[in-house]
Amino acid sequence: MATVTYDKATRVYPGADTPAVDQLDIQIEDGEFLVLVGPSGCGKSTSLRMLAGLEDVNGGSIHIGDRDVTHLPPKDRDIAMVFQNYALYPHMTVAQNMGFALKIAGVNKTDIRTKVEEAAKILDLTEYLDRKPKALSGGQRQRVAMGRAIVREPQVFLMDEPLSNLDAKLRVQTRTQIAGLQRRLGVTTVYVTHDQVEAMTMGDRVAVLKDGLLQQVDSPRNMYDKPANLFVAGFIGSPAMNLVEVPITDGGVKFGNSVVPIERSTLTEAQDKGDSNVVVGCRPEHFRVVDGDTESALAKADKDASAGLAVTVNVVEETGADAYVFGTAEFNGEVKDLVIRVDSRHVPEKGSKLNIEPKPGETHVFAAGSGERLSD
Repeated sequence: MATVTYDKATRVYPGADTPAVDQLDIQIEDGEFLVLVGPSGCGKSTSLRMLAGLEDVNGGSIHIGDRDVTHLPPKDRDIAMVFQNYALYPHMTVAQNMGFALKIAGVNKTDIRTKVEEAAKILDLTEYLDRKPKALSGGQRQRVAMGRAIVREPQVFLMDEPLSNLDAKLRVQTRTQIAGLQRRLGVTTVYVTHDQVEAMTMGDRVAVLKDGLLQQVDSPRNMYDKPANLFVAGFIGSPAMNLVEVPITDGGVKFGNSVVPIERSTLTEAQDKGDSNVVVGCRPEHFRVVDGDTESALAKADKDASAGLAVTVNVVEETGADAYVFGTAEFNGEVKDLVIRVDSRHVPEKGSKLNIEPKPGETHVFAAGSGERLSD
C-alpha cells in the first residue's frame, strides 16, 4: 500500500499547442479510492497513463509512496491496471489469465495457484477457472481482469473505465462489487470514468478535470453541496443543476416575480468584481412549487401567476419514487430550460404551468464573469 502524489505533473503531446494535462496537483492517501472524472478529452485517461508509465511526463513529477516514479518503466512501479476492454488472452483459461503476470515474474506454480484460487474466491470465479474468456459474460470477464490485478498484490490499482462495456444493470452491480472489494483489500486505487454517477457512488474523493486542468477535488458530498465553479456545478449531479444568470437587486437576486435572499457578503463580492448579474444554481430537488393554504401546490401555481417563476411544462419523466419536470422559463427576455423534481403522486400535465421558487438556503451563487463560486 502507498500514497500517490501528482506534483504539478504535465503532459504535452508532440505537435500540440496546449497540455493534455496541465500541472496536475493531487495527493492520494494510502488506501484511498480516488475517481478522476470529466468529459471526453479532459485529460483523465492521460493522467492515469502517466501514473502507469504509459505516457511521458513533460513537467513536474509523480510519486508512489516515497519513490519518484516519474521516469520509471511500468514494470518497476508496482502497479496493476484494469483496462476498458479487459485485455484477456483468448487462448488461456481464467486461471492462466489471472496468474500470467506471476508466471512471468518467476513465481512458483504452487504459489500462483494459491493466489489465483484466493482471488477467484473473493470474486466468485472459482467455478470458472478452467473456462476460456469466450465462454464468459462481460461481467465475468471484467472480474477476471480484476482478479489478474489482485493476485499481483500491487501498491496501487489503476482502472481505466472498466465498466463502460457493460450494460446498465450490470454496470450498477459491478461498480458496487468493485467499491466493496477495494475497501476489503485496502489498496490505493485511481479510477477513471466519464460517468459522474459512477464517480459519486464509488469514490472516497472525486477529482473533476476539464481541458487538462483540475477543477476541484473533494468528497462526493462536498462536491455536490459546494461545487467550486460553474463547470463542476453543471457536471456533477443527475439531473444537472439548473444555472441561470439573474440581476442583483436589493437584498438578493431577481427570480421571476420573487426576490431570492442572498447573503450580503456574497452580493458585495460580486459587485466588487464589477458584476451586476450573478449566476444562480439550484438543484432540481431544491425548488418548491409555490403553495397555498387550502389548495394543492399545482392548482395554486396554475392560478397564481404573480408568485415565483412561471415554468411551462414540456415533459415529465416519472421514475417511480420521483418525477422530474423538464420545462422552460423566461429570464431577462431569454428562454431557459429548467428541471424540477416534483411529488410523484401529483404530476403536472404537459403544457401546464408551474410557479416555482428556490427553497431558502439551497441556492448556489457564482460570479457571472469568472464562473467561480461566491456563496459559502
